[in-house]
Amino acid sequence: MSDYQTLTVETSGRVATVTFRRANQLNAMNRLMQGEITEAFEALSEDAGVGAIVVTGEGRGFMAGADIKEYAAQTGPEFDTFQAAGTRMYAAIENNRKPVIAAVNGFALGGGMELVMCCDIVIANQFAKLGLPEIKLGLIPGGGGTQRSVAKLGRNRANLLLMTGAIVPASEFVAAGLVNEIVDVDRLLPRALEMAEMIAAEPAAAIEGLKMLTAHALSGHLADGLAMERGILGDLYRGEIGQQRIKEFADRSAAPVKKAEP
Repeated sequence: MSDYQTLTVETSGRVATVTFRRANQLNAMNRLMQGEITEAFEALSEDAGVGAIVVTGEGRGFMAGADIKEYAAQTGPEFDTFQAAGTRMYAAIENNRKPVIAAVNGFALGGGMELVMCCDIVIANQFAKLGLPEIKLGLIPGGGGTQRSVAKLGRNRANLLLMTGAIVPASEFVAAGLVNEIVDVDRLLPRALEMAEMIAAEPAAAIEGLKMLTAHALSGHLADGLAMERGILGDLYRGEIGQQRIKEFADRSAAPVKKAEP
């Protein structure tokens, strides 16, 4: 794995943890960071030794959007290049072969919230806040925020968030389904790692298949999804791990139940 300037990648067992390291900027994303995020997640996607990924931020911010000082200094062509590179970065997370768990430790705004919406599971501490405040700059999200917010939250909730630029406690997104759990600050990373380890312990082909299927269910045709589901299940059933686990379960079920001593 490469040495990075704006983030670290640490691996323990089959779990990789990506931590944004621009704490003095609330982990705001500049061009260098954008490229390093892309490189890290693309490499992790192809790493057979990794079964799940946790992503979090150092300090008080998960990611406070784009680095506005750099953003403001861009020329038109530089802005277009930055946006195109952003599309690849978000795809590296959303389409990653491995499940990605966001451990949201603070502000996740603009591009930070767009990144959270690319993750498969989201855990946040009680002080975390999310928002898409681009409208306050007379802009709109450009990293998929308009599309993923509707898919994840529903159109009316997304409209309210997008059109007001509100910054909202993460706890308010639990009922909407975007955030899975709210935990205490000191439990955030341990809980995310615990969940990642549980997932990474399962057969990689099954977990990757589930990620593809649930992604397809958001926007794909039902019949195609059902056919994909049958195909993946058939492969898993015929595979060595599937056959072994099915036999073990059947053997346990067939074992006589011991009667309690009188």
